[in-house]
Order: sequence, then C-alpha cells, then structure tokens
Amino acid sequence: MRINAYESSKIYKHKIKAYHDKKLQRQNFQPGQQVLLFNLRLRLFPGKLKSKWSGSFVIKEVRPNGVVELVNLMAGTSEKRLIVNGQCLKIYNRGQLERLTSVVYLNDP
Repeated sequence: MRINAYESSKIYKHKIKAYHDKKLQRQNFQPGQQVLLFNLRLRLFPGKLKSKWSGSFVIKEVRPNGVVELVNLMAGTSEKRLIVNGQCLKIYNRGQLERLTSVVYLNDP
C-alpha cells in the first residue's frame, strides 16, 4: 500500500510540474533593452496604489540559464547592478505606444 501511495504521489508531482512549466513564458531579452522589475518585497498593505513594477532598468548581460544582469542608471553617479531571474522582468515600451486622439467640434444651435 505504501509503494502504491509513493507511485501515485510521484505521478501527481510530475503532472503538476508539467502544468506549471507549461505556464512559464519564455522571453528573449537583448542587452541594451529597457525593462521593468517586479517588486517581490511588497509588505502587507504598503499602499493601495503603489505599483508592483519598478524601473526602468537597462539589461547589461543575459546568461543562458535565464539569469539577467541589470544596471540602474538612475541610482546616482555609480552604476548599481542587479542579478535577477528573467521571469521577474517585463519589457518597458516607453515611447512606442500610439495614442489615438479625436477632436469633436460643437456647433451652437
């Protein structure tokens, strides 16, 4: 009975790992890109409208195992380097959004 329970738990763990691995998104980062970093250290109720994303950071190096080295150029005179997991990053599209505007003229009756 123990061997049967061990085998079924092993099968369950394998299925759950395959499910979670399928949900991971593979992102291709290039050195020189600007990215946003997900802030994992938010405390309980730090502020209602505080963003979970901080940045912008510039990618200095991309390593083959998914680790990315970031440089924060806003940290004063010296460069502050961070080594983070690539899953915690999102590409920052600062000036590439198209804004649609429309003008409506109102006529007096």
